[in-house]
Amino acid sequence: MIIGDTMHEIFRAFTENLQPKFEALMAQAPVTDTILHPDIKGSGIYMFSEGGKSLYVGRTRDVRKRYGQHTRRSSGHNNAPFAFKLARETTGFLKSNYRPGETSRAGLLLKPEFASAFADAIERIRRMEFRFVEEADPTRQCLLEVYVSVVCGSPYNDFDTH
Repeated sequence: MIIGDTMHEIFRAFTENLQPKFEALMAQAPVTDTILHPDIKGSGIYMFSEGGKSLYVGRTRDVRKRYGQHTRRSSGHNNAPFAFKLARETTGFLKSNYRPGETSRAGLLLKPEFASAFADAIERIRRMEFRFVEEADPTRQCLLEVYVSVVCGSPYNDFDTH
């Protein structure tokens, strides 16, 4: 075990490919028409952006399924958390409530104003730029999600606990 100013070698091994993976993600031509190219598959990190500005970074075991959950018009609040965040911001219902009732996630979707904002958010996400880089290792995937989010300043990523 190393103590002091040196990063532990085990952890360093997990971080060595962060920058190259980030560069590969950013160099990728974004998907802008909701049609994923056949080579976009597997597990890794994805990013939604508008006008080249990163808004949200996520990780997944199955990018095709996850992209569909974010962009499918029939997705609910559990499958489209980014759309839910955008709808919260639009409607001003910013505080999370984990108790059943009208301000719970399910309760908010019963409010016509919020349901409309959620549907609008999904449409907005469908028009966003989408990029993906494959990363099969779950630990590297987690670190890469944080790395990309921090480097890009993605405003809708939050690593706070609930």
